Amino acid sequence: MKRIIALMLALLMIGAVMAACGNANTEETAAADDAAAKDTAEAVADVDAVTAAGKLVVGITDFEPMDYQDENGEWIGFDADMAKAFAESLGVKVEFVEIDWDNKILELDGGTIDCVWNGMTLTDEVTSAMSCSDAYCNNAQVIVVNKDVADQYAEADACKELSFAVESGSAGQEQAEAYGFKFTEVKDQATALMEVASGTCDAAIIDSLMAAAMVGEGTGYEQLTYTASLNSEEYGVGFRKGSDLTAKCNEFFAAAKADGSMETVAETYKVQAALIK
Repeated sequence: MKRIIALMLALLMIGAVMAACGNANTEETAAADDAAAKDTAEAVADVDAVTAAGKLVVGITDFEPMDYQDENGEWIGFDADMAKAFAESLGVKVEFVEIDWDNKILELDGGTIDCVWNGMTLTDEVTSAMSCSDAYCNNAQVIVVNKDVADQYAEADACKELSFAVESGSAGQEQAEAYGFKFTEVKDQATALMEVASGTCDAAIIDSLMAAAMVGEGTGYEQLTYTASLNSEEYGVGFRKGSDLTAKCNEFFAAAKADGSMETVAETYKVQAALIK
């Protein structure tokens, strides 16, 4: 009799454990379903919010040839023109907002802007904090110095003694840290160039696309040149996590490549060689 009672108790305990496991699995499944539903809702809400507002708010900095102002104060550049075309494809207008580059993730998560479209390097920090588009442009971080000393600083290892200006929170700052350079953080890459031109800093680290447009013969910084390339990287557009604007942007990029309009815009700003085909 005691054996029968013990057996019955054991069976009851097993049943209770299985029921508990079943409930836990059900709860986990329900939680996963709720999370998926939430992500879907957030993604839909992002597009709906842009459509309802009638505008796509784009976070940028002064970064020729990607985003910069013409003589009338209008934002132009490869990224600016592509952002305008993307907004048009959504049936809305574009609004450009200058941001502190170091706060781009906060601006995005806080809803101040809808995307970051500014020659943004797809770093680990960026891709982990944002939903990013497909890469559309190749780039590198390069060292900018005065022409009269360029031959002394053709290699990165020769630049250890220099004082650098870098855009705060940028890929240029990451490279300065990686190479152990002494550097000062500034507002943007345009300011970094001004620091070198004025002699406040010995060198700057900026994007190669900007260097090609901004320094050397026929530019506003004819006394400057760029030397060593520190890395290779790619540009992408950043949206909020879960945003279906990312998929819309990728569709837009694919269409713009197919019909040749992306190439045409790139040729306008002389960045066609950097396009990812």
